[in-house]
Amino acid sequence: MLKNLRRTKIVTTLGPSTDIKNNLEKIILAGSNVLRLNFSHGTSNEHKLRAEKAFNIMKNTGLYFSILADLQGPKIRISKFKKNKVFLNTGNVFILDPFLKSSDGDQTKVGFKYKNLPNDLKKNDILLLDDGKIQLKVFKIKNKIIYTRVIVGGVLSNNKGINKLGGGLSAKSLTKKDKKDIKTSVKIGVDYLAISFPRSSKDLIKARKIINKLGSKIKIIAKIERSEVLVNDKILDDIILSSDIIMVARGDLGIEIGYDKLAYAQKKIISRATQLNKIVITATQMMESMISNPIPTRAEVMDISNAILDGSDAVMLSGETSVGKYPVETVKIVSKICQGAEKIPVINVSKNRLNLKFKNIEETISTLSMYAANHLYGVNAIISLTESGLSTLMTSRINSRLPIFALSRNIKTLKELSVCKGVIPIYFNTNNKNNTAANEAICLLKKKKFLFTGDVVIITQCDIINTQGKTNTMRIIKV
Repeated sequence: MLKNLRRTKIVTTLGPSTDIKNNLEKIILAGSNVLRLNFSHGTSNEHKLRAEKAFNIMKNTGLYFSILADLQGPKIRISKFKKNKVFLNTGNVFILDPFLKSSDGDQTKVGFKYKNLPNDLKKNDILLLDDGKIQLKVFKIKNKIIYTRVIVGGVLSNNKGINKLGGGLSAKSLTKKDKKDIKTSVKIGVDYLAISFPRSSKDLIKARKIINKLGSKIKIIAKIERSEVLVNDKILDDIILSSDIIMVARGDLGIEIGYDKLAYAQKKIISRATQLNKIVITATQMMESMISNPIPTRAEVMDISNAILDGSDAVMLSGETSVGKYPVETVKIVSKICQGAEKIPVINVSKNRLNLKFKNIEETISTLSMYAANHLYGVNAIISLTESGLSTLMTSRINSRLPIFALSRNIKTLKELSVCKGVIPIYFNTNNKNNTAANEAICLLKKKKFLFTGDVVIITQCDIINTQGKTNTMRIIKV
């Protein structure tokens, strides 16, 4: 049983495809660990209904997963065309005109809503439209009208996004829509809130203040998708330290920094987040072909495997599950790919934190338990009896081949831990302590057929049961 447990977590985006044929329950049973509500699409009511359905499934199945609300952020877009789309020929002049009526675009011009865009641009800047499929070079800006020449042409349709190569667009990270969606997220009871396009730690601190004012303690995900964040290590470190989770959002990030720099950026972000003990999600186009095909490309298989080798806690599916034809099949295939990658020996060993001095007992115990797990022959699992989840989180920061069973009576903690690499959250309520509580935990895991007589386990817990942030004991027990 233990050999078949997957360590890498899967984030799945909800949408029309998960609304039908009981697909939401199916993707959860297939292995989804985090359900993403994408506020760039759909209505508040649709997100509420999806979350309510998910909560009911959690109650009925006893499986614990988290819900992630992903804010749209300051997505800068062109307006519409008279005929919905045009074809831009390379070398032609194309004008971005903020004074043009919203539906009056044609092959020579189109409107846009972000009025500060002309101030962010200068001659020879490159604009990337529709995820970089269309590229325009600015040659003049006059009276807020932006004159460009098409350097990469093709079909351009309504409301496509605008990015600037190298970044530098000044739009605020949190829009009016985002602030409204934060309120909706609090009402829904999501576990994580993803902040799009943060430029610095100030954007994350501002978001946390808004959340706290609403009486919530939702944890924050920083989506790394601006080139400015990678200008120097201090900016990146500040963002990582101001968040709970880092998401490598490779869509807009790849457009802004250039695709040739994306692989290095992914590895750098994951490596630094790991060093700073943060959870990492790698996202964007991981199984893009499965939106319309029942099997992935070999390149997609390798992409997920490499993200795991880089140190990702989780990989994320977007259109593959929200609007794709094969949402359940996609989750099943990703799960198999993860398990395959996890057999590579190098992924099961790390020295993260082993050369550090610790400021608290919980981190010391967590590191000690993982060191023992990786150096003692015959250990089958780690059991973390936890209230706040802190010790379990710290334990998961060091790679091991072993599953980490997080046992808690705190549902919120179990949900939050569902995104942590290698962690299996299980409800466990006891008033006992020390060996009695440990033996109860082992009996529960034997009953669920996770453990068997003769297995060796490492257990971390607090002397005083149900006390937050006080893990101070490690035991090695033969079942």
